[in-house]
Amino acid sequence: MTLSVVFMGTPDFAVLALEAVADAHDVVCVYTQPPRPAGRGKQDRPSPVQVAAEARGLPVRHPATLKDPADRAAFADLNADVAVVAAYGLILPRPVLAAPRLGCINIHASLLPRWRGAAPIQRAIMAGDAETGLTIMRMEAGLDTGPMLLKATVPIDSTTTAGTLHDRLAALGGPLVLEALAGLEAGTLTATPQPEAGVTYAAKIDKAESRLDWSRPAPELDRHIRGLTPTPGAFFKVAGERIKLLAATPVDGPADAAPGTVLDAAPTVACGGGSALRLTRMQRAGKAAVDADAFLRGRPLPPGSVLG
Repeated sequence: MTLSVVFMGTPDFAVLALEAVADAHDVVCVYTQPPRPAGRGKQDRPSPVQVAAEARGLPVRHPATLKDPADRAAFADLNADVAVVAAYGLILPRPVLAAPRLGCINIHASLLPRWRGAAPIQRAIMAGDAETGLTIMRMEAGLDTGPMLLKATVPIDSTTTAGTLHDRLAALGGPLVLEALAGLEAGTLTATPQPEAGVTYAAKIDKAESRLDWSRPAPELDRHIRGLTPTPGAFFKVAGERIKLLAATPVDGPADAAPGTVLDAAPTVACGGGSALRLTRMQRAGKAAVDADAFLRGRPLPPGSVLG
C-alpha cells in the first residue's frame, strides 16, 4: 500500500533514504534545515536533502524551528500517514510527533541504545567498536530513546573511516526504512523498548578533538584519525604549519622516545606507551591529500623533528 509520507532530513546521509521512500510512497512534503552560508563566498546553500527533493519536484519546507504553533498546524494539515526522519537536526515537539497516523520513525546510525546522539558514526570508530549499524525506531520526546523496530549490523575493521562507514550506513537506510513502513502498515512489526543497560551518548565532535595528542597510544590515535576522516580531519602542527593526517598505521616504537618525535624517514612518529604511528596520508592547507612519499617531497619531516 502506498503511504503519504513526510520526509525530514538534512545531510547527504539522508538523501538515499529520501529517494527510496519517494520511489515507493507518496512524499507529500520534505522538511529540512534552512540554507546555510557555505563556500568561499559564504552564499546560502540549500541542504543536500533540499537539492534532492527539488530535483524530484517535491515540496520543501525549512522552518528554523518547529516551536511556532503555525508551523505545527501546517505540519498536521498535511494529514500524513507517517513521518520518516533521518538526521534532520531539529527536535520534534510532541504535537509534531503525534500528528501522523502511524507516528514518526527515525533512521539512526547506530545499534541503539549504544551511541544515542549527534555523532554515532565517529564515536563507534573512535571507541574501537567491532560493529555498528542502523536502528529504525519510533520517535518519542527523549533523545533517541524510542522503541526499536528494525536493526541492521555493519562490521568495523582496521580500515574503516567515518567516510566509508557513513556511505555504507546511508545505503542501508532506504531498504530498511521501507521494510519498516511495510511492517507498520500491515501491523506485523512490533516495537521493542530499548534496554536500560548499554546506553552511551555520541557527543557532537568538538573542534578541539581534531588536534592529535601524541601522548596517547598509537592504536587509540589510529581510531581517532579514522573517526575524523574525511571531516573535520585530525591534524598536527610542525613549525607552525597545520597538517591534516588522514591515515596512519600503528607500529611498535621505542619506550624512551618523547611523544611526537619523528623517528625515521617513513615518517614514523613516537606515541604514548612505547608505540608509534607510521604516517601514510597527509594534506597541507590548500593542497590535495597525498601519500607520505609525495608529501615528504614537498614538506620534509626530518627525524628528530617534534610534531605538536
